[in-house]
Amino acid sequence: MSTTSAVHTPVAPITTPIVTAQVKTVALLLGTAIAALLVYYFIGVDEGAMSIFGKSMVLHELFHDGRHFLGFPCH
Repeated sequence: MSTTSAVHTPVAPITTPIVTAQVKTVALLLGTAIAALLVYYFIGVDEGAMSIFGKSMVLHELFHDGRHFLGFPCH
């Protein structure tokens, strides 16, 4: 009677490309949404009194013409 012992080698966890693609897609969509909200804030909301940077009108003046072009009232 012969006995054989099986040698078990550790197996790395399997990561499927589908999960990796989903994570990348979610990260891309989240980054795009954050960038869009920042652009919307700087063009449409930042008005000196509501500014997160204090009462500086630098950003307001920088985006002034674009603000009127897009239909945002500013004065």
